[in-house]
Amino acid sequence: MAGELVKRQVAVIAATGTPAMLAAKAATTAIPIVFTTGTDPMQLGVVTSLNRPGGNVTGVTTLNVEVAPKRLELARELIPGTSTVAVLINRTNPETETELRIMQTAASALGLQLHVLDASTEHDFDTIFAALHQTPARVLVIAGADPFLISRSEQLAELTVRHAVPAIFQFREFVAAGGLISYGGSVTDAYRQAGIYAGRILKGEKPGELPVQQATKVELFVNLKTARTLGLTVPTALLVRADEVIE
Repeated sequence: MAGELVKRQVAVIAATGTPAMLAAKAATTAIPIVFTTGTDPMQLGVVTSLNRPGGNVTGVTTLNVEVAPKRLELARELIPGTSTVAVLINRTNPETETELRIMQTAASALGLQLHVLDASTEHDFDTIFAALHQTPARVLVIAGADPFLISRSEQLAELTVRHAVPAIFQFREFVAAGGLISYGGSVTDAYRQAGIYAGRILKGEKPGELPVQQATKVELFVNLKTARTLGLTVPTALLVRADEVIE
């Protein structure tokens, strides 16, 4: 798809998400690229500097990997006294390992044990959720840096309700589909900033001279209807912090 855009000689490529960003970067060194990503673009070798990216690439990072420890804090707040948290990841995505390391460090500081579950295809979901109740974990945190898991937000929400698993993910779509809680960087905020950059490039500015921006807004969504279905009482302190409560 990135190659097709290059053949069409488009003026700017907006690459939303890390796989799209890497594909666009590999496809062209001439057409300007504006990305959004939840990981460090320097670590991925996409830019040489955040202040002066150089080349044909710039964009916006979101606070998704960075806020992964906060999802563990929310899990403990939601289920007081819990000592084990299940974490669903996709090990075929190298970004996930970074997020998992951050979560393991945070879990140690919080006195939590992580029970890691791996899913890289839809066929893995039923097996994982069927076996989840046999683990000591009472709450599930889904890794937020993986496009495969993000693209299955609605399916994962349905599975968490069907198997009565309190779960925390990244975006509002998960909660709107019936998931319990989402917490992560604002997609709206990131895309707005990326759109501004695309406009500036169309007016003649060079992407390599536009600093990589960081969207700092994070959002918390809670599905209170799901909480009632699961027999959970969501702490008032958590509800008052929510950007939206679905009742």
